[in-house]
Amino acid sequence: MKHKTKNGYEGLLIVIEGTDGSGKSTQLELLKRSIQDKSYGVMVSEWKTSRLIANVIDDAKERNLLNATTYSLLYAADFADRLENQIIPALKSGFIVLLDRYFYTALARDVVRGQNIEWVKNLYEYAPEPDLVFYLDMPVDILLKRIIGTTGLDFYESGRDVGFSTDFYNSFEIYQNKCLEQYNSMKSEYNFISIDGTKSIQDIHKIMNDEVQKLLDSGILA
Repeated sequence: MKHKTKNGYEGLLIVIEGTDGSGKSTQLELLKRSIQDKSYGVMVSEWKTSRLIANVIDDAKERNLLNATTYSLLYAADFADRLENQIIPALKSGFIVLLDRYFYTALARDVVRGQNIEWVKNLYEYAPEPDLVFYLDMPVDILLKRIIGTTGLDFYESGRDVGFSTDFYNSFEIYQNKCLEQYNSMKSEYNFISIDGTKSIQDIHKIMNDEVQKLLDSGILA
């Protein structure tokens, strides 16, 4: 049987991408509620939440044990576990699966940390193609203000492990700008629906909800 979804299974795979502080979690929750209100089954999976690997990553970060390669491989293992045990089973059951980040995050971060992009792509070559990818495009200066006002600057999210700068703020700006460059290079290759992350929460939600509704109206899950 030939499936109409891009991912090859019965359900829809929808991704929200962007850097930390771009508003992904807020939009994921709004989209989840909106889809549930339409009486569709929804499953959500977030980056680095594997029951097998997430604690290992956190422990390695706390003890500063991650070099560029172990960083890549541990996150790839987290992704593989969630894909096999959460994402694909939900897709096979016809759920709409919402993801806070996909392997595009790994591509951006790993390449900035010096990994060969083809090597990283090979780590994730088995990943199904999403049916929609929303990318929240946010300027670094606004990201910095948001993160300082909420979680604070993180050692790895500031790129301090890469050695761009010993100053947290300067390192954050350099690292995040390089990540944004990688995201921009992926937009056309992976069909990102790029959204201005400085728009209001409701305006962003409307754009996402309208795109999802178009897909549902096409009868893709009928």
